[in-house]
Amino acid sequence: QVQLVESGGGLVQAGGSLRLSCAASGTSGRIFVINTMGWHRQAPGKQRELVARIDSSHNAKYADSVKGRFTISRDNLKDTVYLEMNSLKPEDTGVYYCNVQEMWSGNNWGQGTQVTVSS
Repeated sequence: QVQLVESGGGLVQAGGSLRLSCAASGTSGRIFVINTMGWHRQAPGKQRELVARIDSSHNAKYADSVKGRFTISRDNLKDTVYLEMNSLKPEDTGVYYCNVQEMWSGNNWGQGTQVTVSS
C-alpha cells in the first residue's frame, strides 16, 4: 500500500497560478517501486478525467485542455509529483486527485484537493 499526501489546492482568480504537490510513502515497511505518477480531476457532475501523468523516465502526457498551461514534474528521490498550473480558467475547477501506480500495490489514489478558479 502507498500513502499519498496532496497539498496546494485553493481558490484563485482566472489567469492565476497554483502548484499542487503529492508525496508518496510506503505503509507496509517494504520497499516500494513507483512507476507512473499523475493527476486527475473531477468537476461537479462530470467524470474523473486525466489531467497529466509522468513516468519514471520523466516522459509526460497531458490532456489537450491543459497543454501549454500545466506542467507536471516529479522528484524520484522524494517520491513526489508536482503539477504547476498557469493561466487557470474557471473550467479547471474541480477536485484534483493524485494517482500513483506502484509495482506491488497497483493503482493508488490520494484523497483529493479542491481547486476553484473564479471568473
